[in-house]
Amino acid sequence: MIPRLLLIAVVLVSLQACGVSAEQSLDSHISAAELLARIQAGSAPAIVDVRSRGEFDAGHLPGAVHLPFWAVFFRTSEVPAPKHEPVVVYCAHGPRAGLAKAALRLSGYQQVLYLEGHMSAWKKAGLPVERAP
Repeated sequence: MIPRLLLIAVVLVSLQACGVSAEQSLDSHISAAELLARIQAGSAPAIVDVRSRGEFDAGHLPGAVHLPFWAVFFRTSEVPAPKHEPVVVYCAHGPRAGLAKAALRLSGYQQVLYLEGHMSAWKKAGLPVERAP
């Protein structure tokens, strides 16, 4: 199995060669308020938590699926949305989500959005979280 650091290095070099930027523009973000409203209305996009299993189990966004950032390239079939529909990715602060977003874009996902402020801002705002049973 490829060591994780080597995999990350390969991803970063690939991204640079393909001209993919992890942070592209403000339209590549969704606010916590907008995402919460969509969750509550039952019209949320797919939400992917790319943190560790322990972080996910301790609390995640309602309806989020867990897919560690280092596994995104190999497990895109676990993303609960077709490649033409929006997908929201988040981690604790942003770096892992950046790698996951780039991996999803390289895999053909067209609308990959960051959660503004990631999980740290969601928790700070006191927004609802789910915990693993």
